[in-house]
Amino acid sequence: MPSPTEHDLSQALERDEISPYFQPLVELTTGKLTGFEVLARWKHPVRGMIPPDVFIPLAEKAGLIGRLMEQILRKAFAAASVLPDPLSLSANISAIQFRDIDLPLQIAHAATQGGFALDRLILEVTESALADNLQQAREISMRLKELGIRLALDDFGTGYSSLRHLQALPFDELKVDASFVRSMDHTRESRKIAAAIVGLGHSLGLITVAEGIETQAQAEMLLWLGCDCGQGWLYGRAVPAEDLPGILARETLSPRIEVLAGDVSGSPAGRMEALPAQRLAQLQAIYDGVPVGLCFLDTSMRYMSINKRLAEMNGAPVADHIGRRVGDLYPGMFKIVGPYIRRALHGESLSSIEATYSRPVPDGRSRTLLLSYEPVRDEASEVIGVSVAVVDISSRKLAEEALKESEDHYRHAVELNPQIPWTASPDFVEIDVSPSWQKLTGMSSEEIHNHGWVNAVHPDDMERARNAVGAGIETGTPLDLELRVRRADGAWIWIRSRGSPRRDAEGKVVRWYGSMEDIDDRKKMAQALIESEALLKAVFDAVPVGIVITEAATGRVVISNPQAEKVFRRPVIMADKIENYRNAGALHPDGSPMMPSEYPLARAIVTGNPVGPEEFLYRGLDGSDGWVSATAAPVRGRDGQILGGVVALLDIDDLKRERQALLDRISELERQVLGLRSPLATE
Repeated sequence: MPSPTEHDLSQALERDEISPYFQPLVELTTGKLTGFEVLARWKHPVRGMIPPDVFIPLAEKAGLIGRLMEQILRKAFAAASVLPDPLSLSANISAIQFRDIDLPLQIAHAATQGGFALDRLILEVTESALADNLQQAREISMRLKELGIRLALDDFGTGYSSLRHLQALPFDELKVDASFVRSMDHTRESRKIAAAIVGLGHSLGLITVAEGIETQAQAEMLLWLGCDCGQGWLYGRAVPAEDLPGILARETLSPRIEVLAGDVSGSPAGRMEALPAQRLAQLQAIYDGVPVGLCFLDTSMRYMSINKRLAEMNGAPVADHIGRRVGDLYPGMFKIVGPYIRRALHGESLSSIEATYSRPVPDGRSRTLLLSYEPVRDEASEVIGVSVAVVDISSRKLAEEALKESEDHYRHAVELNPQIPWTASPDFVEIDVSPSWQKLTGMSSEEIHNHGWVNAVHPDDMERARNAVGAGIETGTPLDLELRVRRADGAWIWIRSRGSPRRDAEGKVVRWYGSMEDIDDRKKMAQALIESEALLKAVFDAVPVGIVITEAATGRVVISNPQAEKVFRRPVIMADKIENYRNAGALHPDGSPMMPSEYPLARAIVTGNPVGPEEFLYRGLDGSDGWVSATAAPVRGRDGQILGGVVALLDIDDLKRERQALLDRISELERQVLGLRSPLATE
């Protein structure tokens, strides 16, 4: 039967004869489905199924490839409505389409019609599509990426040089061609190429997908190489859209490959030439990356290998260890660890051994190590060396010692603390209290339960205590209560009890935490101070001299007595500034105002020396002038610093005026006497 013509293909597109088929893509480690690759299938009514490698080139030649792609994608997107998120669809784009600058718009239009999210679409591009115009390919690629579409490089290694393409274009996946995969288990070159492609993909951060997987052996090899996903007859052939639900119903499409544990020397993966180098690199990365010091010692106790962590712990480079004996490098440490190494060389497994030693360099501090020794045997079960694992637990030991010391300090602090910690249930029925309470009151912990603590409270304070606790239980507000309790010797003493509730996530009180302290001495001192202040105030107020005390820094009045108000002839307000009283009426005898520096109190504070008594006129609020005598002195603190000043004021107006009158009378009498003695008076 002759091959189909361009006209036949055009008619097929008109009659909608070409449909999408779906081949499963799986995760190699689990066998679980990750998505489907969309493949075009032409079912001719006469010729039957026409293979893609026949009609795809025909479509490209006839300029029908765009119509074909649009028709396949539209149908595929519509069928994908049964695919749960995040299963993806992969579709091939021909080299001719990848040169069309409108390709992103065409795909976006088809996705909109089919209701498919473009971030679940992967477009596979062959190497030949990139060969002609890399700049244009990059522009189209970036526009596709802006739509959320992922890109995969297909048929890698089968055509043009693709390393430049991988570097220049934003690919997300790299596909291993089926021709390499199918021959992996019997062709050495194919194994090496597959290993190189997977390794390159990993180094570039790309997901690797293998095509054409037909056997479990091929899947194992690819998994050991680190390949991420695969497709092929092992997981299922391409199926029409109506068969998708059956595939989706299966939990996995392939048994999980368990080659990552156990002996794989007999498996196909274990015989791969490319595997040892790759495994060595992986193991070396793990060896150096673990936070545990590791090394291998031969039967002569020489370092045959050592990781960076242990070398750093030993304080020497890796190269300085290789081939040298432990005892030669670290004789002090070898005295401790040597016996364990010998026991391991005799076949004994040793683990979790603590050893402490002092490093000679660089800091000389004592180190505590957790050591494990495991004999290493060959295929004949002969011990050929020792695997050593070392963990530096110095910090942990220091932390343990610090914790123990902290616990001791805490215990002593509780025992010596003048405060008495307590906890209580939400209703204060169950109370746990420090042993100091029993020493103070003589009440045991059992006696204070079920509100028994009130028996220690003074009768006059009991109702107030019950009310405060009741309010705390009802509202959850913190407690702060001063009350008297009976001491073990029968005396009543004052205590202060404070507590706060702890709540759960729902805000419900689950526990009360608080403390009590003995405030008896403080309470008695406060009462004595009140009584002393009252006595002092009575004396202060009874003194027939006006007294005012001020602060040095601000000049504010700290205290004054009633007599000062009589002298000033106006009320003296606490915290008011003394300048308000001085500036209002302090006058020289001639009636001119006194300057601030002339006032006795100011001079006493500035000079630090007593001043006075000095006499000056003072004008009251009523405008009348009166004579005042002032004596001032500085007030010093314990360190001698001047804190303020005190001035004593005496109203001497009457005395001053009486004295002046007397002086005036004496002067008058003197004038009269002198007049009698005058010669003119005798003539």
